[in-house]
Amino acid sequence: MLVLNLENRARHFLNKLPPKQFGQVDRKITELQEIPFPHDTKRIKGMDWYRVDVGEYRIIFNVRDGVLNVPLIGKRNGDEVYKQLKRLMR
Repeated sequence: MLVLNLENRARHFLNKLPPKQFGQVDRKITELQEIPFPHDTKRIKGMDWYRVDVGEYRIIFNVRDGVLNVPLIGKRNGDEVYKQLKRLMR
């Protein structure tokens, strides 16, 4: 099982979700710790990051040295989560 590094932005977004959606996203993150690249994982073009969707939410992650890094969780529709990721990578 991978060690989870849930960064502050992702934690803050997750904690603001309604209980049902919180549970869905939380379960998916736990699943990623067991199986880090499920069949619905997509690589983000030009970056060493991946995304996976859960309902109307998107989890941005990568895996390095046995650690599942989750810097962002955001809404699926719209590009805001990608804009945030680009700002983080500067």
